Amino acid sequence: MLFNIGEAEMTMGELTLRGCYLGSNVTYNVKKLVEQGYLAHHRSAHDRRLVHIRLTEKGQSLRDGLVGMHERHVSMLPAADVAVDDLQTAKVTFRGLQRFWSHIGQTQVQRSPLAA
Repeated sequence: MLFNIGEAEMTMGELTLRGCYLGSNVTYNVKKLVEQGYLAHHRSAHDRRLVHIRLTEKGQSLRDGLVGMHERHVSMLPAADVAVDDLQTAKVTFRGLQRFWSHIGQTQVQRSPLAA
């Protein structure tokens, strides 16, 4: 979520669209990140229904640390004998699984008696 927000300020709806999160997960996670000081939020002056969020300094620091860790891991891949083709295959597989789980989650919500 921190990566999807980045340097931008966005609404919860925009974050949901960017990150392929289910709506209730976004609300819960944003609430927890605000409580911990990683995100700041405020209501839109033009439309009070919209909540704008952005990273705080603490959130930016965490995201930067994660970027550094990611870069270190990428630099270690050649020593692990992981080929680029293997990574491409894994990427395609994980994207397919993500679409599958997202579709199943939406289907379950639509069939739920609470969704009616």
